[in-house]
Amino acid sequence: MLEILSYLEYAEGKDSRQQSKVQHKMKDVIAITLFATIANANEWEEIEEFGKANEGFLREYLELPYGIPSHDTIQRVIAIVNPQFLQNMHILWNEMMSTDEGEKLKKLLNIDGKTICGNGSGGKKPLHVVTAYSRDDGISLGQRAVKEKENEIVAIPELLRVLNIKGHIVTIDAMGTQIEIAKQIRKQGGDYVLAVKGNQPNLHKDIIDYFDDTEFRERCKTNGGYYKTVEKARGGIEKREYYQTDDIGWMYQKSNWAGLKTIGMTVNTIEKDGRTTVEKRYYISNLSVDAKEFGRCVRGHWGIESMHWHLDVTFKEDANKTIDEQSAFNLNILRKFALTILKTVDIGKKRASLKLKRFVILANSAKFLRSIIEI
Repeated sequence: MLEILSYLEYAEGKDSRQQSKVQHKMKDVIAITLFATIANANEWEEIEEFGKANEGFLREYLELPYGIPSHDTIQRVIAIVNPQFLQNMHILWNEMMSTDEGEKLKKLLNIDGKTICGNGSGGKKPLHVVTAYSRDDGISLGQRAVKEKENEIVAIPELLRVLNIKGHIVTIDAMGTQIEIAKQIRKQGGDYVLAVKGNQPNLHKDIIDYFDDTEFRERCKTNGGYYKTVEKARGGIEKREYYQTDDIGWMYQKSNWAGLKTIGMTVNTIEKDGRTTVEKRYYISNLSVDAKEFGRCVRGHWGIESMHWHLDVTFKEDANKTIDEQSAFNLNILRKFALTILKTVDIGKKRASLKLKRFVILANSAKFLRSIIEI
């Protein structure tokens, strides 16, 4: 983290404020906001109070020439920080903490969007952020802000362009299942598993019709195109079945999708309280038939939903009423950074939730934040 604090020195050169009127350094404001977010602060006023309560500790690493800034000042400064500067800071941390674990398997890179509900006001639509998440490393790799969810198909290519996806598997929900996006993934050297729904109606219907045929499903079971798991989940028994086939010569639109080799279906059957529910989902991929690997990709995509859950539940993102879009976006980036850091913190209790970690860090900020800074 000392390297991160050194990196923050560059923030001063990107400060658009009139320097003759500046009292609080941009580096200090960013660092206070990040530390406070780690230590259970969710609102601007809470960030200010965290700073006041820990000013002595913070002065060990920050200049604070005029003490702790007010929450209004903190919000104004965060609003003018270039989001790319914060993203680069997060990338630097990821590189510092990266390991060679899991290199035998292709890493899963999940891409999905989340609306920051508290950012909406009156007739203004709330900010929507598309994020790339490494399921295997448990870290956010980058994000792009869009004004409407429909614009994900514009944001996803922009996000892909700044990512190194070569040799990895990109998973995207149906919104991003677009011919040009599949082509871009292959051009950048990545593989893809893309969900198919009603936004690709002909493709969706063709895949449904194929897997509705009992004979074709049975054929999958004999050539490695079938995998099943059964486990207790949500108070019931959940059976997950994965079907995959490369029998796609009949697909008239096959040539439209770069490198398309297989189609797949998942069948989730949940038995609970005497009731049975069944849910089916459909996919296309450039991967060869390997139902177990297909299952890893499909289930692994929900890792990004876990991150979204933490943003809402652990960090109370949707309850934050920040209206300024750049402030909200920068807070979103800092929360994801804090989430990454929290996973490395040991509070002396096995299997501690991130919510508990934040509470414990708040109770003894100097001890735990010093251990983080001096990693």
